[in-house]
Amino acid sequence: MSIHNQSLLNDAGILNLEDASVVIVYTEWNDTVINELVAGCEKSLAQYKVSRVSKVVVPGAFELPFACKQYWQRTQGTAKQPGAIIAFGCVIRGETPHFDYVCKGVTEGIMQLNIELPVPVIFGVLTVDNMQQAEERLGGIHGHKGEEAAVTALKMISMMRQL
Repeated sequence: MSIHNQSLLNDAGILNLEDASVVIVYTEWNDTVINELVAGCEKSLAQYKVSRVSKVVVPGAFELPFACKQYWQRTQGTAKQPGAIIAFGCVIRGETPHFDYVCKGVTEGIMQLNIELPVPVIFGVLTVDNMQQAEERLGGIHGHKGEEAAVTALKMISMMRQL
């Protein structure tokens, strides 16, 4: 990293990113959990003075990779083109193999996007056994995953700008 860029980093290792653009793609399912993830994310982005935030809602977690890719493709070359994409979902284990299929599909889909797209796609999908575990990730003993996803996105944008 150049000495010039080091002086622009804050204590969290994030460049001054007021001009950054982030899109949050999130699901309708388990909206109590999702709304809290999104709120925490928006709080952290505002803390770092990121003002260009777009949001896209999809029905369920399985649709997240598709929506992320479509958003990227449709915004190429426009002011809405993001420096990072954050995908939020919450899959709560049920009594069928559906949980395993959805978790695997979403994980592999978002991983593939990180290989294909020139911007980071942050995995903010909670895969939990029950609502208590989800709540523990919304500011409980496991931190706030929405806030953490925002910081991860900003660190990745910073890293990309330093390359």
